[in-house]
Formats: sequence, structure tokens, C-alpha cells
Amino acid sequence: MSFLWPEAYWLLFALPLLVALYIFLLSRKKKIAVRYASLGLLKEAMSARQGWRRHVPPLVMLGALALMVVAVSRPQAVVTLPSQNEIVILAMDVSGSMRATDVEPNRLVAAQNAAKAFIALQPDNVRIGVVAFAGTATVAQAPTRNREDVIAAIDRFQLQRATAIGSAIIVSLATLFPDQGLDVASFSYGADPRKNPKLAAHKPVLPGSYQSAVIILLTDGQRTTGPDSLMAARLAAERGVRVYTVGVGTPEGKTIGFEGWSMHVRLDEETLRGIADLTRGEYFYAGNAGDLKKIYESLRSRMVMETKKTEVTAFFAAGAAVLVLLSGLLSLLWFNRIL
Repeated sequence: MSFLWPEAYWLLFALPLLVALYIFLLSRKKKIAVRYASLGLLKEAMSARQGWRRHVPPLVMLGALALMVVAVSRPQAVVTLPSQNEIVILAMDVSGSMRATDVEPNRLVAAQNAAKAFIALQPDNVRIGVVAFAGTATVAQAPTRNREDVIAAIDRFQLQRATAIGSAIIVSLATLFPDQGLDVASFSYGADPRKNPKLAAHKPVLPGSYQSAVIILLTDGQRTTGPDSLMAARLAAERGVRVYTVGVGTPEGKTIGFEGWSMHVRLDEETLRGIADLTRGEYFYAGNAGDLKKIYESLRSRMVMETKKTEVTAFFAAGAAVLVLLSGLLSLLWFNRIL
């Protein structure tokens, strides 16, 4: 545990002074009590009203004062609390390889159904955006709290050729940071990102440190065009954005045909693990539609609850208040007075 204002601990030195004052007052009362004419009456009063119980309320009050001092010092502790992630970007693959049927009824439909289930689990305050990507990446739905708009965007997916995973990550980042000059053209073949003044001015932060948004990348992981996937992941890492990757399909893959051509599509887990590792996210494998739903439920749990250092002043203040009330209650019950 750490403290934002440790100087307040100097107030603890006042507690021994209060104890000394209490002992002084007790000894003074004893000297006055000696003046009683009847020692029998004195003994009876001491046993009836001034036994060990008379010290309990002041002791409890002393504990309350100690907790108040701790509260004033503004303690911090590492606790698990709801995360402050307010935006979730769903980057979903709509390339031709997503029509493979190694995930029933096919990869795309299974991914759409699981994404809808995930959306239904999100808190109302979370904004959800959708980026669809094949040979290029586009924002299918800007981040919004309207769940119907998000689902409608997912239902409008049309399969296209090629797979640009790097473009999907960059477009997702551009959606989160519209003023940073992030665009796919700056990272295309032959382009020099350093010539973009906004990109050059950006100062990297710790990977995974950005707590206001996450990206969920759902794909079969086989990049065929666009910027390098791991390069794009480094851009996310430099901005502290976690990218959770979900691999759809099977490692052995599936041969599919379309408009007179055929190809063997296989899940590229190595790339997806690399993206997740660079950004401090996590990779999930989805072998079938049921697994996809479980993965999205797991993602919700991981994103909504977060372990971090936070101020816990309120707990100590509440404890002090409880002890003050307890001290007053005991004093009323035992001595018909408050301390």
C-alpha cells in the first residue's frame, strides 16, 4: 500500500498525547474521589460504573481517530475494479477465406453470431465500433452506444478478396485517435511515416497502458496485402492499446472455391499471437462456433474487470465512522452518556 499524502502521518503523534491526557484525567478523578466520606459507596460506584468497560468507548474512539489519519493520507492499494474501457472496436475479417466451412455453418456467420452475443453482454455505457476488412479496411460503424446500429453493420458484411490485417489495426487506431494522422497510406509500400508530422510528434507510451479502449481482431490470420501486421501491432503498442486476437478456423485449414478459383485457407496462429503479445493483449483460438461464444464471454470478463492501483480513502473513512458510532453506542448503553 502507498500513500498520496504521507505527510499526514505526522498526525499520528497526536494519538499518544490523547492517551496521556486520558490517563491524566483518570488520575485526577481518582484524587477527587478520595474525598468521598464513605469508602463503601466509592467501591460500589467503581465496580458498577467504572470497571473495565469505561475504557472501551475511548479506546474505540482512539481507533477511529487512527483510521481518520490513514484516510487523510489518501492510501492507494492494488485492487480489482471495473475497467474504464469505454470503446470497443470490433475489427472483423470479411475476406473470401472466411467462407470456409471448417467452422459451421462457415467462419463468417459463426463470427457474426458470436460478435452479436458479445455485444449483448456489454454494459450500456460502452461504445462499440466495427471495422470490416478484406483487401482494404473501412469503418462499418463508428463507435456508438446504439446496439441496433452495431448489429446492422455486422449483418451488412459482404465477402471480398484479400486480407489486410495491418490495415484493420491502423484504421481501428485512427478511429480511436482521429487527430494523430494515422492512415494506411502512410504505411504502404514505399511510404515514409516519418514524413507525417503528426506521426513523428507522437511519444510512445507503455504497451497496454491505455485504459479507455481496446481492439478485438477477429480473423483467420492469413495476411495477403496491406501493411505488415506486426508493424501495425507496434503502432497500437506505442499508443498503449491492447489488441485481443481471435483466430477463426482450424490449423489444418480448408480448401474453398469461388468464381472458378480455389485455395487452401489455414489459420495463421503465429501472427495472431505476435499481435497480442506486442500489445499486451491475448490470443484466443476458436475451433467452432461454440468456442467463439465462450471466447467473447471471456473477453467481456477480462475487459470489464481490471486489477490496478486505486485510492481507497473511502474504506478507511467508512471504518472510522463505524468506530465513532460504536463508541457512542457503547457509552450510551453502559453509562447513559456519550463518552
